[in-house]
Amino acid sequence: MRTMTFTMTCLLAASFVQAAEKIAPPTGETIVSPDARLEHVYTRSAPISGGLTEGPAVSPSGEIFFSDIPFGSDKGLIMRFNPQTNKTTVFTADSGKSNGLHFDADGFLLACEGSDQGGRRVSRWNIATGDRTTVADRYKGKRFNAPNDLTLDRKGRIYFSDPRYLGDEPRELKYRAVYRINTDGTVVEVTHDVTKPNGVALSPDGKTLYVADHDNGTDRIDPTKPEPEHGPMKVYAFPLGDNGLVNGPRRTLVDFGKNAGCDGMCVDEAGHIYLTPRGKNRPGVLVIDPSGTEVAFIPTGKPGQTPDADNPPVGFPSNVEFGVGRESNVLYVTVDLKLFRIPLKVKGYHPQLEE
Repeated sequence: MRTMTFTMTCLLAASFVQAAEKIAPPTGETIVSPDARLEHVYTRSAPISGGLTEGPAVSPSGEIFFSDIPFGSDKGLIMRFNPQTNKTTVFTADSGKSNGLHFDADGFLLACEGSDQGGRRVSRWNIATGDRTTVADRYKGKRFNAPNDLTLDRKGRIYFSDPRYLGDEPRELKYRAVYRINTDGTVVEVTHDVTKPNGVALSPDGKTLYVADHDNGTDRIDPTKPEPEHGPMKVYAFPLGDNGLVNGPRRTLVDFGKNAGCDGMCVDEAGHIYLTPRGKNRPGVLVIDPSGTEVAFIPTGKPGQTPDADNPPVGFPSNVEFGVGRESNVLYVTVDLKLFRIPLKVKGYHPQLEE
């Protein structure tokens, strides 16, 4: 593993986003105080181009690991933020274009490595030694499209989404599906009843799988053909049986219509789902209950933006994660090329770390 030894001091400017963009305070007092503000803790400084920060994951010690994804040939970074020192360091400068991250019960870091010259696999890192191994890179002998986000159930099985947004690599699988890697390494398809699965999460009781369908139309599979039209921008709930597989029809919890939909997600211990809609009309963290009813909203960007080539969008979230221990009620949010955090009135759900 190639490492980088420099340390980037975090910019602890409370309410940075709100002050810079005149963003409204959060709503939903059962979840978040109206006086709470996003605190800015990291901005990319590495000389890499494009992309975004993504996939925050909390380690057993409480550090927040997250992906910094560029475009093109650069392999991307995995960063680690230490809440005790308020400093961010580079864990690896060759992430294989990692996106979603998650820690397992043994303290290993699991990573979804995407396409666009990435690893196109789910990998496992030993964060003490820096060693990386492949958990799975194929389904029935065919390479994954571009693993994107993942979550674990109580049995240690890995659920992950496999869409495709970037890259010219030949696509081998017919569907963009959600898969599960069993503890013996076998891979099963959970569902392909979704056009382009992105964020995934499980309910605390393990009986519901939440999937964000973020079909932005782009495939980048055949540059000689026109881009397909945009598809669904929705969040689904799939019922799971005792075997952890879908055993009934999906439910639509949120339909974002023609606006950009949800990217990553997480859940709290009460079963609320934290979504990251990237629509220009209302970018922020949307908190819903299992019925799909909104219970809170944390703005991360100015609403009603009209981005273009000269004015890129600002304040668009990509993923969320709760801390652990004394930070179990702190929500971390990756936004654009930054990392933020905000205190809430509820605690996150991390059974693999806290039981």
